[in-house]
Amino acid sequence: MARAPGNAADELIAVWAARVRANREQAERIREVPESGDFYGPVTGLFVADPRRGDDPVLNLLMAIARPGETWLDIGAGAGRFALPLALRAGEVIALDPSEGMLQALRDGMERHSIRNVRPIHARWPMDAGPSSTPSADVVLIAHLGHDVEAIAAFLDAMEGAAGRLCVAVMTERAPSASIGPFWPVVHGEPHVELPAFWEFLAILEARGRDPSVIFERRQPRVFDSRPALLAWLRNQLFVATGSAADERLVAELERRMVVADDGSVCLVPGIESRVGIASWAPQP
Repeated sequence: MARAPGNAADELIAVWAARVRANREQAERIREVPESGDFYGPVTGLFVADPRRGDDPVLNLLMAIARPGETWLDIGAGAGRFALPLALRAGEVIALDPSEGMLQALRDGMERHSIRNVRPIHARWPMDAGPSSTPSADVVLIAHLGHDVEAIAAFLDAMEGAAGRLCVAVMTERAPSASIGPFWPVVHGEPHVELPAFWEFLAILEARGRDPSVIFERRQPRVFDSRPALLAWLRNQLFVATGSAADERLVAELERRMVVADDGSVCLVPGIESRVGIASWAPQP
């Protein structure tokens, strides 16, 4: 992929990479449980959604972008939150994800909703197989992905190389893990190293000579069916072992930061509001 001249893009990419490394090093240093080969496997249920829902403003925007009959490549498709509904409009959706647990939830959703035009691929992006084996599509999508990708330039190069008509990125103004930031000083005794997010991503795109169209939508709060489900997610995000001293601090802090709805569902006390940014741009050769 062609790069914009000058050092601006390289400098922004270097800052992005440094933040990703610092976040990873912090996680490795405080981790109380062994690293899983499938980080999202235990929490796939949080990413399952009705493909025919009409109350998701981000999905509604993506559906408006999609053209009947075209192919979409959803990088980091997870359990199919966007891949399954997009398949109802597009000709085919290639759903790529490195989590086998997520892909199994996707396959279950395909079966449950009788959706046949989704092609799951178990892989990480960029694919190791090389350009000749990398799928291509009219539109390449990443949704809530990329924050922890250190080699963001290579990631974007591969993304644009696979796209025919359009690239689309859905990212929050602050990384999804920012919602647990208030727990870090209490549980681990230090502030959380926050990952880069939409504004940093947008700056890199523009420094690379792209001219993305940008729309913002309201971010929907993450709601959990029960307190145990929320606690399990927090343990996963904070890398704490059940019953440890850090876990005891987490449990105590959760009581202060949890909101229980009338139907028994729970969520965290709202923090700094973070919108969802949707950037779309034409790939450049």
